[in-house]
Amino acid sequence: MSEAASPATPATPGPSGTPGKAPGSTPGQASAPGDGPGGGPGAGDERLLRTSLLRRLMGRPELGSIVGAVAVFVFFSLVADSFLQPSSLNTVLYAASTLGVMAVPVALLMIGGEFDLSAGVLVTSSALVSSMFSYQMTANVWVGAGVSLLVTLAIGVFNGFMLTRTKLPSFIITLGTFLMLTGLNLGFTKLISGTVSTKSIADMEGFDSARTVFAETPLFGATVKSTILWWAVLIAVATWILLRTRFGNWIFAVGGGADAARAVGVPVGRTKILLYMGVAFGAWISGQHLLFSYDVVQSGEGVGNELIYIVAAVIGGCLITGGYGSAIGAAVGAFIFGMTSKGIVYAEWDPEWFKFFLGAMLLLATLLNAWVRKRAEATR
Repeated sequence: MSEAASPATPATPGPSGTPGKAPGSTPGQASAPGDGPGGGPGAGDERLLRTSLLRRLMGRPELGSIVGAVAVFVFFSLVADSFLQPSSLNTVLYAASTLGVMAVPVALLMIGGEFDLSAGVLVTSSALVSSMFSYQMTANVWVGAGVSLLVTLAIGVFNGFMLTRTKLPSFIITLGTFLMLTGLNLGFTKLISGTVSTKSIADMEGFDSARTVFAETPLFGATVKSTILWWAVLIAVATWILLRTRFGNWIFAVGGGADAARAVGVPVGRTKILLYMGVAFGAWISGQHLLFSYDVVQSGEGVGNELIYIVAAVIGGCLITGGYGSAIGAAVGAFIFGMTSKGIVYAEWDPEWFKFFLGAMLLLATLLNAWVRKRAEATR
């Protein structure tokens, strides 16, 4: 079963805007006796034909990114002697997870046909709210984290509500939010603390337990960066949503064609608001990790990261136009980012080359994904 062609109810359009499959049918379902080409009620129904493994693989949106990830892994294994050391691979995985926590919900939003240019600074906003509320109110840091969650989700609702009510492009709506949050982050931090960074909350009640949840988690006798665990959970949940739930069908339908989806009863507005809330939740996790890893936050951080989240999703197979992609692909895209950013360091190259490699990978992955998709459609 593919996320790019997930089953839908009879009244729901598929991810490409085509009518969905009947409940219970799968791409690889064998034909029932009497339903073959020779006659019967299922004669000629392509949903009941057996699909080859190669064809199913070619239909996966993340195939191109997996090929790219293997190529990047082999490349840096050859040019950087320390790349394959366990400590190096752990660093690569951590770098990928810090991006992947946001890349997964951003990918779902892109499958739904929208963007969020405020995602990068929203991470910083989440950390700032949590830190400043806890410090100013001398409250348990978990209270600050809870207030931060409510505020961050409210910003997600604001983006989705403005999008659905004004009918303006998500580029314009979230660009406005990006600018407002950038100003608020700097303005409020200077107003309250007098500097561009927050005060340390390392000695406040609840900090140690929050650090265990959001920064470093003991696991099987070792200490694991919490973002790796959060990333794994988000990948699993997002994949389950896309493959196994009605909401997943709605995401594909809305991204494939909002008007067509609305015509058959899909709640387009509610779906998009929930997707923006998903991005906000990822921003909250990333923001808490930022705060409890360093116990202070610089108010100017996060600017530009939204583009990297989008790049990871596109490298992972998400279409700019929406209606196609997968959470696994976005995770692979984030892993490519982690390998490249750290591989350049281990190869002892100038770090300035990173942006060049990232842009080159974006172009190559997009071309490869387009080629794979055309081949998959041609073999159907």
